[in-house]
Amino acid sequence: MRIPRIYHPEQLQIDTTVSLGDDAANHVGRVLRMTTGQKIELFDGSNQTFSAEITEATKKNVFVHVISSCMDDRESPLDLHLGQVMSRGEKMEFTIQKAVELGVNTITPLISERCGVRLDGDRLEKKLQQWQKIAIAACEQCGRNRIPEIRAVQPLEAWCAEDDGALKINLHPRATESINTLRREEKKVRLLIGPEGGLSADEIAMTANYQFIDILLGPRVLRTETTALTAITALQVRLGDLG
Repeated sequence: MRIPRIYHPEQLQIDTTVSLGDDAANHVGRVLRMTTGQKIELFDGSNQTFSAEITEATKKNVFVHVISSCMDDRESPLDLHLGQVMSRGEKMEFTIQKAVELGVNTITPLISERCGVRLDGDRLEKKLQQWQKIAIAACEQCGRNRIPEIRAVQPLEAWCAEDDGALKINLHPRATESINTLRREEKKVRLLIGPEGGLSADEIAMTANYQFIDILLGPRVLRTETTALTAITALQVRLGDLG
């Protein structure tokens, strides 16, 4: 059996025994039915992996002893921040999962004029927690050892106004530039993906005021979740570690 990779939210140290969190313990003990003496791999977000052995496994708790560690950097040289206007149903979850697999560092869910999702209060907080769990699970699957941040939901203009020195990109069907024309020296990018109905004319004008550049992705009209993954992949090929 392949050795499972499990995220542990607290800093790990060699030659210590730790109790896995509830979700991890349920996965290891109940789903995988692992028992004392079996090996698992842990990571704590520090870009290291830790070899560990199960010392106790019950229906509610799993304890493991940390044996060794090593650095394992699988992060892209491209610092990519995705601003994604929230999409309906499982589309947002799919986008987050695949964006993490493709190396995105930060994801900010956005609200725009044509955003079809309305969340507030407890529902919004639960959704953010769910999205962060999806990001963690994606890291466990793809081998990343740093957990991307899922930021709090923001209005579109507030996110566009932020200035962290990144190249700001907005996809536009009438743009004349493409991702292949970007300078390869660019290593920090903010990528804006609009809603299923697209950004309004006023919103597109607003992005220009905040120094976003318009990029043409291709001749076909893509769904919002397809657009995000296509653009991320193209950026990683041009500026990151794919290809």
